[in-house]
Amino acid sequence: MSDRLPGFSTLAVHAGAQPDPTTGARATPIYQTTSFVFNDADHAASLFGLQAFGNIYTRIGNPTNAVLEERVAALEGGTAALAVASGHAAQVVILQQLLQPGDEFIAARKLYGGSINQFTHAFKSFGWNVVWADPDDIASFERAVTPRTKAIFIESIANPAGSITDIEAVSTVARKAGVPLIVDNTLASPYLIRPIDHGADIVVHSLTKFLGGHGNSLGGIIVDAGTFDWSTGGKYPMLSEPRPEYHGIRLQETFGNFAFAIACRVLGLRDLGPALSPFNAFMILTGIETLPLRMQKHCDNAKAVAEFLAGHPAVASVSYAGLPSDKYNQLARKYAPKGAGAVFTFSLKGGYDAGVNLVSKLQLFSHLANVGDTRSLVIHPASTTHSQLDDAAKVKSGAGPDVVRLSIGIEDKEDLIADLEQALGA
Repeated sequence: MSDRLPGFSTLAVHAGAQPDPTTGARATPIYQTTSFVFNDADHAASLFGLQAFGNIYTRIGNPTNAVLEERVAALEGGTAALAVASGHAAQVVILQQLLQPGDEFIAARKLYGGSINQFTHAFKSFGWNVVWADPDDIASFERAVTPRTKAIFIESIANPAGSITDIEAVSTVARKAGVPLIVDNTLASPYLIRPIDHGADIVVHSLTKFLGGHGNSLGGIIVDAGTFDWSTGGKYPMLSEPRPEYHGIRLQETFGNFAFAIACRVLGLRDLGPALSPFNAFMILTGIETLPLRMQKHCDNAKAVAEFLAGHPAVASVSYAGLPSDKYNQLARKYAPKGAGAVFTFSLKGGYDAGVNLVSKLQLFSHLANVGDTRSLVIHPASTTHSQLDDAAKVKSGAGPDVVRLSIGIEDKEDLIADLEQALGA
């Protein structure tokens, strides 16, 4: 294998992992420990001074988590990664490295409702200001750029509508503005889309969703593409200026193309503390091993269900990029040729009340606030995940009052269609 680059499925099983050198265990062990013994005083000092790599304390790093980080970085084509407690935690850690109080970042308006809430409200207390842009109007990103802009944030496949974002076009805007492009790749997973191949500088995931895949473990991850020069223009002092807590080290200068991942670990995770449990890392690693098999089944099922709904008399419209008639189908063919994902929305002719009624009638679909499970899931965003928004904002984010979101699992598609058919009939 030394002269061959492993394929995606091989990386999903093997990247980052080796048999345990002490016991020979083939599966990555759960290193359920808070801290690690130093060889001697000099070894301890070198670890704390960033002069050597190694384990100090599980809040900062852990061997189980390290395998997960290396595996996801390999699948995404990045230089390094950092696993944290959740996708939301990952977003906080990323922006802490980039923004100072009063700075701005541009975000696509079509985002997961929790991200909209976090960006709009929670980040205000840090003095970070979000400016919204329309992913269907690339020029709106250009118009939003100001001297205070420090990053652009998009989703590769937007939640809840399942729309595809033109990553390369937004990347061009980011390059022109001299800021990094952050792409949330949760709904696509690297099996469908690798944003770094299309110009992303940072990739973020909720590991809770398709990468873990089984609805049993929370986690988030940050992947450094190694493509951005953090020293340009003095915009990013956390990376380009001497760090007093590390004897004046300049992270960009010292760590090169994985400096951002290092900054997130030794400045963000160290001080904010959203550490991922090694047990959760183990569970998510196990899920990733079957990612290629699951994602293809998810996508095949989703297309079949979307086709059924598109022909049902109670359905007003279906937003699924895998349908030839969908406005995002050409982008899906470009960015996600293996499938347009498993999360999409449809609108009911009966409006808000029909959406609420449908979720109560479904039997095989679970009504809950999650996506990316092996099981099929349903939610009415206007009454739940996007309920904090006014009706106009709900519509702009793809979660209007008549909209229902589905996350299609890996069950038999005929059973999923039958459940929807009986619920729509009821």
